[in-house]
Amino acid sequence: MKSLIGAAVGAFCVAAPALAETPAAIVEDVQGKVDGIAFMDYVAPGKIIKLGPKASVTLSYLKSCQRETISEGVVLVGAEQSTVQLGEVKREKVPCDTNATKLSEREANQSAATTFRTMRSDAKGAPPAKLPTLYGVAPLVQAKSGSTLVIERTDGKEPTITVPLKNEVMISGKFYDFAKAGKTLTPGGSYLAILGAKRYAFQVDATATSSPTPIVGRLLRLE
Repeated sequence: MKSLIGAAVGAFCVAAPALAETPAAIVEDVQGKVDGIAFMDYVAPGKIIKLGPKASVTLSYLKSCQRETISEGVVLVGAEQSTVQLGEVKREKVPCDTNATKLSEREANQSAATTFRTMRSDAKGAPPAKLPTLYGVAPLVQAKSGSTLVIERTDGKEPTITVPLKNEVMISGKFYDFAKAGKTLTPGGSYLAILGAKRYAFQVDATATSSPTPIVGRLLRLE
């Protein structure tokens, strides 16, 4: 088995491109012995993952919204899905919005501007601008530990949520999970996430529920 895995890794090393800076997927779950990654890691195209006997990993792809559960073997991370040798992979397409999973600091001002354009469009009766959409009522927010996150509703009255992002409430030092904290937003609501001087507009899909939702469908990357 080791020789087979070694051969598979060797083949991938020949075929794999250099690692890209932009992450392709997030590690949603790890079971058993898996080399090179951990829960909630981002992985880039070209990353090789080796899974031991009876081990498995779940990857959620940010661009394609593909959710893969891979058992054993060797995995080559791609841009939109993985290539797997000597193992099994189960794929499912899950609801997600790539605009929500790729927000970054440089888009903060654009996001805030979108909010005001949306309000003006509504006032004139024109179709509102499309905001990044989450498909779960409990966002998983990527933000800097030590900052303060404020969530305000922009299309109705709702109590403002203020969360000091202390290390003890963060997952892997960079994620705040509303589900773990027992906090939820309202299906169909539009919101503004505030981090210091930065503003990020988003909305929650009208069909979102409190049922367990794949990470990629509720991920809001604020940095």
